Amino acid sequence: MHSHLLLDTMALKIGDTAPDFTLYNTDRTETTLSQLKGKQVVLLFFPFAFSSTCTAELCSVRDDINNYKDLNAEVIGISNDAMFSLKRYKEDQNLNFLLLSDYNKTVSEDYDTLYDEFILGTKRVTKRAAFVIDEDGKIKYAEILENSSDIPDLNKIKELLK
Repeated sequence: MHSHLLLDTMALKIGDTAPDFTLYNTDRTETTLSQLKGKQVVLLFFPFAFSSTCTAELCSVRDDINNYKDLNAEVIGISNDAMFSLKRYKEDQNLNFLLLSDYNKTVSEDYDTLYDEFILGTKRVTKRAAFVIDEDGKIKYAEILENSSDIPDLNKIKELLK
């Protein structure tokens, strides 16, 4: 049973301009959301690199990346892990899309995806969440999951990208 939290209770709403951000990717290069205008963007927030649910989710996207590319969509994974961990994770899992380090949690805050308290006493860890941003930089889909073992509805996201 999925515990979905869609946007009606949050600050961000469907149709809002997605908060812009610049984060470092695993090659230590800055990636800025607003520079991707003209493409659809799928933002996948995830709690921890190397954890089983994150790996299942991101590997399913990896195996399906051509479908996203055919739909003019850029997939970006975002976690609070350091870029060094994300680099190793990306290599280990052969992930074929950008992973960005939101180490300071500013983007997770802007998108309202932080747990107050997560597992094993960790605080302010990003929730598993998915956002689709259209070519004009507007939010067209948002799904924030309270239960970290749930995975966003990737089929619904691909339908929306069409």
